[in-house]
Amino acid sequence: MTKISLPDTVGPYCAEYTTPEMPVLAALNRETNMKVHGAVMISGHMQGMFLQMMSQAIRPKYILELGTFTGYSAICLAQGLQPGGLLHTIDVDEELEDMAVRYFEEAGLKDKIVTHIGKAAEIIPALKETFDLVFIDADKNNYDLYFDLVIDKLSQGGFILADNVLYEGDVLLPAEQQSKNARAMQRFNDKIRADDRVEQIMLPLRDGMMIIRKK
Repeated sequence: MTKISLPDTVGPYCAEYTTPEMPVLAALNRETNMKVHGAVMISGHMQGMFLQMMSQAIRPKYILELGTFTGYSAICLAQGLQPGGLLHTIDVDEELEDMAVRYFEEAGLKDKIVTHIGKAAEIIPALKETFDLVFIDADKNNYDLYFDLVIDKLSQGGFILADNVLYEGDVLLPAEQQSKNARAMQRFNDKIRADDRVEQIMLPLRDGMMIIRKK
């Protein structure tokens, strides 16, 4: 496995000049890292602020998130919701639901976030809303499927944010050396590039973030 990284001084410097986490997010970040296996999956300070500012710029009425984990990214995304707006978040891990909901309540977002436990591929078709913003941060092998399921539920000019598109740099390796997840991300990246319904930019933010806009 290869790694894409900047000098060790760059990350802390960028964080120093980024608006600090809200207290509720700092507490959630701390508890996740102390108690939850796979805590590295949390969005965290820098990516969380990126998600928050994207949402605040878009001002979505409805947001769909695939991959709740402990709720950090949902809280960030919900900061940009229009009055009366709603965020649907989906995850398969029911053991983390209570923790996420507890922090949604602490953040004052209990009535703005709807949690779904189950397989996203089964839940997405049943959702009736047209979404202005979708965040994909779930199982990598199904990213291309999730795109197919959400593109027709996305408003004209709406945005999809896809996380982990660099997969720790493994997408830069020859195909035969890539991990299963890296191959899935490469397949997704190729799919988006070839789809003339959208335009996109890939950013080297954390593990890679692709911003996709429906034309």
